[in-house]
Amino acid sequence: MQRIGLISDTHGLLRPEALAFLQGCDHIVHGGDIGSQRILDDLAAIAPVTAVRGNNDTGPWAQAVPETALIDVGGLRLYAIHDLADLRIDPAAEGIGVVVSGHSHRPLAQMRGDVLYINPGSAGPRRFRLPIAVAELLLDGDAVTPKIVELPVG
Repeated sequence: MQRIGLISDTHGLLRPEALAFLQGCDHIVHGGDIGSQRILDDLAAIAPVTAVRGNNDTGPWAQAVPETALIDVGGLRLYAIHDLADLRIDPAAEGIGVVVSGHSHRPLAQMRGDVLYINPGSAGPRRFRLPIAVAELLLDGDAVTPKIVELPVG
């Protein structure tokens, strides 16, 4: 079984609760609005990281971060993009099983046909009354089990 950690919208704040949740992941996907290179470095100390640039990721460090990413992990094709409104491909036609996004700060896991769309929510500064959350994908053969976890933060 493989475990893919999902995090988004850290906006420069990598909470210890999020780091603790991501321990033991085989891969981490950051859905954008990272905030700084330090966030990516701290995540890379846990597992390999795939990250996409969010609308708030600016400056020289962010230029190396792609706007979208397509990866294969454990036989699963996964596509990452910050804002689903910018999605310009048909994931099902491309053989993609999971689309990871961020931007809205609202956690969501939803099947659309054969494609799982998942937004881990925001793990950074609280926005409005939305939860602070992260997510994971558990891969067991062809089975993909998503789990969104609200972090217990003060």
